[in-house]
Amino acid sequence: MAPAVPTTMDRPHFIGIGGAGMSGIAKILAQRGAHVAGSDAKESATAEALRALGATVHIGHAADHLAQDATCVVVSSAIRADNPELAAAAERGIPVVHRSDALAGLMEGLRPIAVAGTHGKTTTTSMLAVSLDTLGLDPSYAIGGDLDAPGSNARHGAGEIFVAEADESDRSFHKYAPEVAIILNVELDHHANYASMEEIYESFETFVGRIRPGGTLVIAADQAGARELTERVSGRHDIEIVTYGESEDADVRVLKVNPRGLTSEVTVLINGRMLTFTVSVPGRHYAHNAVAALAAGVALGLPLHNLASALGSYTGVKRRLQLKGEAKGVQVIDSYAHHPTEMTADLEAIRGAAADARVLVVFQPHLFSRTQELGTEMGEALALADSSVVLDIYPAREDPVPGITSALIIDSAREHGADVRPEHDMAAVPDVIAGMVRPGDLVLTMGAGDVTDLGPRILARLES
Repeated sequence: MAPAVPTTMDRPHFIGIGGAGMSGIAKILAQRGAHVAGSDAKESATAEALRALGATVHIGHAADHLAQDATCVVVSSAIRADNPELAAAAERGIPVVHRSDALAGLMEGLRPIAVAGTHGKTTTTSMLAVSLDTLGLDPSYAIGGDLDAPGSNARHGAGEIFVAEADESDRSFHKYAPEVAIILNVELDHHANYASMEEIYESFETFVGRIRPGGTLVIAADQAGARELTERVSGRHDIEIVTYGESEDADVRVLKVNPRGLTSEVTVLINGRMLTFTVSVPGRHYAHNAVAALAAGVALGLPLHNLASALGSYTGVKRRLQLKGEAKGVQVIDSYAHHPTEMTADLEAIRGAAADARVLVVFQPHLFSRTQELGTEMGEALALADSSVVLDIYPAREDPVPGITSALIIDSAREHGADVRPEHDMAAVPDVIAGMVRPGDLVLTMGAGDVTDLGPRILARLES
């Protein structure tokens, strides 16, 4: 039986309903019987999927899109105060609910697993969702990306487990009260909201403080920020803390990661038992994500070997080293990486999976604030590629910052010996890449913005 939909969420209106986080909540509410409506800036496959579930989706933002019988308006931190639908809600006294509060409400009465960290949240949440479903547990889940299978970023399941990606960017993960929490890594990011690592640590400490008494924290043993956080929260004795990684003192010890083309074979020591299982995506960081998922499932009481086998059924999530296709002997792969750590990890994974291939990257920086703080490190990461094309900064929710451009990244990349060139016209990229590649090459479209749209265009150009 589906949990009851609170009265305030019976007829919700979502501003920006097509976003990854917003659409997931809207889908679950629709599946639970709520009359869902909302608006988004443009048409998309997500809008069509919501309509198929019975939701009303308007394109564009206007005050008259807000229905007279709306019981609340759901917003994310990206929605600006001058949005006409938000203004209309204020005029009419309609409650405004933040996305995180809506998601927290969906978890009530269930057994939540919340996956946090600067990188890897979407992949790890997806691994858990797919493996739990493979075991017949019918979980609910809300993920910041679309799975390759079953093909959605969210679902209402009949089971008692709810797997959620817990976003630290705006501190919204403080709203959740998980039975099991995973923290994959702790680094400085989201510079518009966090001024220092100390603020990051304090935010993650608050998240750990939300774990239900008797619950479990699964946290990385290898990453410096995670180890520091473990020290800071070690005084909490009403939860179990389980560390994982290659460090000798890890509770769940990663003994070996063997690359097998676009898969990996992972051997771990857990609860005194040695176990080897397959991860169907390449790269050491994805193998570690799978081990975190394994440890979380065991904390919930799931059978170890069954869960390890089920994790092998995970085939990926869109935009996380997703193969878009092949043309004229050239493979095009899409990567969501936009932080230097993620960029380095994905490039190293591709190098490990296809050591003899040339790797060409089309990189689109994401956010002026991130580029200002980490542009030098982004350039250093691009030095791992054989050649790179760097686009203009994707602004997302930010206004331009004077003097901050992609040139910061390009200059840094060249200082590290990289072959890199700027391109200000996205429409020109397919021709540029066609002039650079040869059979056997790998092309990565990389970034969190609309660079993902270039993959099919590059393939079409190569076929022409």
